[in-house]
Amino acid sequence: MDLALLDDRLAALGEPRFRARQVWAWTARGAGGYDAMTDLPAALRERLADEVPFSTLTLDREAHSRDGTVKALFRTHDGRPVEAVLMRYKDGRHSLCLSSQSGCPLTCTFCATGSMKFGRNLTAGEILDQALHFRRTEPVDHAVFMGMGEPMMNLDAVLAACERLPDVGITHRRTAISTVGWIPGIDRLAASTMPIRLALSLHAADEALRSELMPVNDRYPLADVLAACRRFYEQKRRLVFVEYVMLAGVNDRYEQALALADVLDPKVFKVNLIPYNPTGMYEGSSRQAIDAFRAVLEERGLRATVRLTRGRDIDAACGQLAARA
Repeated sequence: MDLALLDDRLAALGEPRFRARQVWAWTARGAGGYDAMTDLPAALRERLADEVPFSTLTLDREAHSRDGTVKALFRTHDGRPVEAVLMRYKDGRHSLCLSSQSGCPLTCTFCATGSMKFGRNLTAGEILDQALHFRRTEPVDHAVFMGMGEPMMNLDAVLAACERLPDVGITHRRTAISTVGWIPGIDRLAASTMPIRLALSLHAADEALRSELMPVNDRYPLADVLAACRRFYEQKRRLVFVEYVMLAGVNDRYEQALALADVLDPKVFKVNLIPYNPTGMYEGSSRQAIDAFRAVLEERGLRATVRLTRGRDIDAACGQLAARA
């Protein structure tokens, strides 16, 4: 919902200021439309339905995975494609993967989104409406900004959406923002009063290889990025999660695990190894290779986990969002 437009229309109609809070409270609890807002006058509900679209996004289609994951493809008012994902876990978590841009300008070679034509930054309302779409179906309690786009390049809108997420059911401590290493954004997030988690998309401890996989490394070298992450930890006292996608014969060798352990301080970082979800360019590491890589990290004091893959059969897993049918 475009909350600024809502405020403007209510003011133009001469409505008291608490009306906006009423509308938002209903929306955040999962109301399906203005007609459900029974403590608003019927005439006002009709005017709002005519003048303030209930969502800034139009649902194009949904895909449902065998594991319970749901991927939604939306269109913005100007036709830009946006995807978001609901992941259901056996422990009861209902986690959202949210997008901050339509497409992505950073062209990481292992990520399908990077192969899309970049559209634009999303507004705070367009980010929030991804979460609200799923909230209308069921309660949600976690969110990660790991969908389309680089969140730190659109941080104003991302943080504005984050301010509203607790009303939807997702606290700041259960929200994480992932970055390829956009240092100005990392420093701004560290200065934020919201206790949001930071995740770093790393994927190689060698500068040359990381630049090959992630061209942004030429602009923000890994050593500088890790220093920014340490500043974040010093400010927030919250672990930084390192995302490391496992690519067979590319970044999964023993010596590469040693190099990763050498650059990460166990007090600051926790590693999340990600089985590669096919997007056409690489082969994923075997489970044996992933387990061996993890063992090297743990022997050197780093906490390391292997991400549970969700939604691979509907192209909803990590790195697969590309607005395809």
